[in-house]
Amino acid sequence: MTATEHSQELITVAAQAAADKLAHNVVAFDVSDVLSITDAFLIASAANDRQVKSIAEEIEDQLREKLDVKPVRREGEREGRWILLDYLDIVVHVQHAEERSFYSLDRLWKDCPELPLPEDAMATRNRPEDAAVDEAGNAVGHLQDLS
Repeated sequence: MTATEHSQELITVAAQAAADKLAHNVVAFDVSDVLSITDAFLIASAANDRQVKSIAEEIEDQLREKLDVKPVRREGEREGRWILLDYLDIVVHVQHAEERSFYSLDRLWKDCPELPLPEDAMATRNRPEDAAVDEAGNAVGHLQDLS
């Protein structure tokens, strides 16, 4: 079994939304062969709690506006370190960089095929983790430039 076309469409919109809010290391895995509960995981990370929340909100907004879907479950918003958005067909993990490193979901799912992502999302793999953002999660430069 492979991820459905609908799942791929959800992943594409979610990945672009994450990239628009300057997430880094956006990656998607087709987990349909090893899990029966979902087709795909999208993983993205951010340098701080505020940006984690901003990315998750943007993903939710874009999926609602473009595909008219809402998550059936949302967890972790209060802490802002790891927000999980469950859309049944896909599960989105937006993690603080420290949580991403510690829990290493990428390593856990590395044997699953990666799903194609929009060009902007692919470019996040080279995005520095110290990208500075404002209160709304928008880019304002790099942390070292603001010192």
